[in-house]
Amino acid sequence: MTERAQFQAEIEKLVASHTLHGSESLCKLLRYLGNQALGHPGVAVKEYQIATEVYGRQADFDPQLDSMVRVQAGRLRTKLTEYYNTEGASDRYVVELPKGSYAVAFHERANLASAPGNGSSVGAWASSPIEKAVAQRRRLTTGLSVALACSLALTGWLLWTRRSSDGPGAAAAELSSTVPIRTFWLGFIHGPAEPWVIFSNAQFVGAPTSGMRYYNAARDGKTPILDHYTGVGEVLAVHNLDMVFGALHQKLRVKRGSLFSLDDAKNNDLIFIGSPGENLTLQEIPSTKEFYFRRVLEGPRAGSMEIINEKPHSGETAIYLASPASVPMTEDYAVVALVKGINPEYSELILAGTTTIGTQAAVEYVTRESDLDELLKKMKVTKASELRPFEAVIQVKVARGVPVESSVVALRILN
Repeated sequence: MTERAQFQAEIEKLVASHTLHGSESLCKLLRYLGNQALGHPGVAVKEYQIATEVYGRQADFDPQLDSMVRVQAGRLRTKLTEYYNTEGASDRYVVELPKGSYAVAFHERANLASAPGNGSSVGAWASSPIEKAVAQRRRLTTGLSVALACSLALTGWLLWTRRSSDGPGAAAAELSSTVPIRTFWLGFIHGPAEPWVIFSNAQFVGAPTSGMRYYNAARDGKTPILDHYTGVGEVLAVHNLDMVFGALHQKLRVKRGSLFSLDDAKNNDLIFIGSPGENLTLQEIPSTKEFYFRRVLEGPRAGSMEIINEKPHSGETAIYLASPASVPMTEDYAVVALVKGINPEYSELILAGTTTIGTQAAVEYVTRESDLDELLKKMKVTKASELRPFEAVIQVKVARGVPVESSVVALRILN
């Protein structure tokens, strides 16, 4: 294949990948930048050009006032890094979008190019700075367990990745500069101390080698409890929050639910990740009233968590339940709620799905510009001081175990 044809093939492989599945806006941007690199090598692509030609913005678009293009480019860089460290780890060729540029580069991986019998066919649109950027990215390890449970050590590793000079943290820095991100999060933070992030770690019995199940006091008695596991969605959620807070020049403190005490809750803003079925601390402190979690006790869905809509409005349902465990998940639901804490001077933010995937989606919803923009408009909030307590249910579309789209299906603004 010619270099041009190979470059186009790599672009299409990325578009069809699991990593970019459901990200139509990013696929559109990648194809456009790839075509620009092929058709106009060496010509810089302007932010205004992308905004008007790719995303249909009006002729009066001002990049100084609207960071949409920078945000999308940052998200694309993050996805490319994720792809080449996971499903594309063995790919011979790499497509890069260097930080600070919209010029897509294409090159053969150095370790493969130097192998016997391999030629070094680097396209004319690639350059040595890109090679350096790739070398930096290779030092980032972003592989994540796809099991239903993963250890606290992985959470610590994900917190470390934000400190790196390139990769997902860079995208978060761009994201945090947007008005919806700053409005929401600065409206949430009240106290001088860093908010606590409390992630769920349900009580299990058994062993990973022979099988684990939820602890049942009536059945298990004094059986040793394992409380140092959490879900994949919770791990990714902590990572997302850490990136955004770091970009906002704010700090977080992280603790698993079983170690959290009521004393911690008295004089701090709190962010709870995971439902009361997993994050047991939520059973002891003020929580949601309009939408609450309940475990199904009987029938074919026994054991599943569901969200109860206490007073359904027109067009709403009384119960929200994820796809059955017997089929591939295509839908989940989550609660996103801001309520007053034990000390009403402080706030609690509850981000919880009926499954770990829904929990991941809930956190992504409040760390993504477009979703927060939708939420703030529904609540008629234009500045941080206007943010009031609320409870919302979001519907989550899932593909191959990944949340790909979320939308509000029920919203209550509290007094």
